[in-house]
Amino acid sequence: MSNILRIDASARTSGSTTRQLTDQLVARLVEQGYGAAVTTRDLALAPPALLTESWVGANFTDETERSDEQKAALASSDELIAELEAADTIVIGVPVYNFAIPASLKAWVDLIARARRTFRYTENGPEGLLKGKKAWLVVASGGVPVGSDHDFATGYLRHVLGFVGITDVTIIAADQQMMDGEAIARATSAIEALQQAA
Repeated sequence: MSNILRIDASARTSGSTTRQLTDQLVARLVEQGYGAAVTTRDLALAPPALLTESWVGANFTDETERSDEQKAALASSDELIAELEAADTIVIGVPVYNFAIPASLKAWVDLIARARRTFRYTENGPEGLLKGKKAWLVVASGGVPVGSDHDFATGYLRHVLGFVGITDVTIIAADQQMMDGEAIARATSAIEALQQAA
């Protein structure tokens, strides 16, 4: 059985373009054979904790030497990483806020990008440890064109996902909605056009 991890980051729990399109994409992926089990992580309803000095100290302490307090500091990070490790497909709803990703999604990134867990340093540079996974970014913006010089969301997420080993990333964009009344319809059409998984 393959697993889908769905991550919602929109602050809006209703009327959200990314939530609407992510609903459609996950349903289509399940229908097309990409996944049978879906785990949902809603960053708006349960925002990840921000990094603290205690967290950083615990992370840099050898796993065998961590105190109970340090293990507790890393518990939520461990849980988020376990969700990623268990997933074959990751679907992230990405609203563009002020040219970049929401703070809750950045906090999630900070908790899952951990040396010796999701990446490691080698003689040839960093190596991502979450290989063989597929990621979909469902992106919505009011005015920012996806892929433009003002889009600091998608390039950042592509880089971060690649850094932890997830290099197969597809973007479905409903961008510039304030100027383009067909943006959502085009994104919906792209989702509907997905073919059967290999």
